[in-house]
Amino acid sequence: MNASLLIAERLGQVRAASHFDPESTEPLPSPCVSVCRMTPDRSHCEGCFRSIDEIRAWSRAEAPQRRAIWAALLTRAGLALPEELAGP
Repeated sequence: MNASLLIAERLGQVRAASHFDPESTEPLPSPCVSVCRMTPDRSHCEGCFRSIDEIRAWSRAEAPQRRAIWAALLTRAGLALPEELAGP
C-alpha cells in the first residue's frame, strides 16, 4: 500500500476518535503505521513521515508539540491539514 494512503488512513482513525480536538484530555496518538524505514536521504520515515528528531521527541512531547508534529508530517505526505490542526 502507498505510504500516503497508510498515513491518510491513520489520520482518519485519529480524527474519528476526536483526538485532534484541543479540548480532548486523551493523549494524541502516534502517527506510526508500523512501516519504520527512513527514506534514502534520511529526511523522514517512509511510513509516518516524521523526521528522526520528531520520532525521538514524540514520547516526551506535550499536546501542542504533538499537534505540530502531526501538521508537519501531513504536509510532508502531501495531505491536507484537518481543520482541527490548521489553526485560526
